[in-house]
Amino acid sequence: MSRFPTGAATPAAIIDALKAVAGDPPKVRASFAKGRCVRGTYAASDRAVEITKSRSFTRPSRVLARFSVGGGDPEMADTDNFVLRGFSFRLGGDGHRSDILVQSAPVHFARTLDQMLAYLRVRMPGPGGKPDMRKVRPFSATNPETLHQASYIAAHPPPRSFADIVYWGVHAFPATNAKGETRFIKFKVVPVGAEVAQTKDEVKAKSVDFLHDDLETRIAAGDVRFNVMALLDCPGDPTMDVTVRWPDEDHREAIRLGTIVITGIEADEVCDVSIFDPANLADGIGHPPDEIFAARSEAYAISLAKRR
Repeated sequence: MSRFPTGAATPAAIIDALKAVAGDPPKVRASFAKGRCVRGTYAASDRAVEITKSRSFTRPSRVLARFSVGGGDPEMADTDNFVLRGFSFRLGGDGHRSDILVQSAPVHFARTLDQMLAYLRVRMPGPGGKPDMRKVRPFSATNPETLHQASYIAAHPPPRSFADIVYWGVHAFPATNAKGETRFIKFKVVPVGAEVAQTKDEVKAKSVDFLHDDLETRIAAGDVRFNVMALLDCPGDPTMDVTVRWPDEDHREAIRLGTIVITGIEADEVCDVSIFDPANLADGIGHPPDEIFAARSEAYAISLAKRR
């Protein structure tokens, strides 16, 4: 007997569950509802062509991006230590655009759609506005991989800035270069300059919008830059399970594909009129084989339709 429910987990059901967990706020994203739209530029490194023939990554381009705070509540406090921070960005020009989504933890909270739906359903708020821990605890005990993301977040100090976070891609992408050589990569987006964390007490003393306020200040000063890295696969690396990391992922070989420089704030409407579609990838970067990625494009389109 499967330990996951079957048959009910569709992208539409996932969006409904995400909204319900957040209290069903209207006309906002189902996840990462609070964010700031920005613009910038991308400059490719000389080594990008070793990894991919994608013109999104091997040529300079403008960048549209969005920094965000996890969860479906648009009023989520930036001081919340238990949610993800996200960074979505679009590279390339007409005919060769790619949308990449990375986050502040290197794993997802569910391996399959069935597991994701079950995870969300046991966390839906009850009459008191809180989830029933009598449902959460036994689910977590029988699905321990759903705790990997939360454990990673809890083990790392909260960030002082969107610009100081190392962002991870949880999916394994097949990348093909001009020679026709294909290997799996994971995206890792690293701030140019040291990642500086702060204590939880320091975070508590800040305003509920401190990450967004800090971002504006840093952009005005011209110091928001990220290196887009490709982590290179090794034999035996898992490519189907987004709840586990590749071995020694923090220290394994990586190639710098290019550098993003954030140059200005955009009106939120610029990012809100469409979606950062993870399935939108220019030739040279293929779709990951895992089940969660396969559902994301449809789920994002459903979320966009609902908020309109």
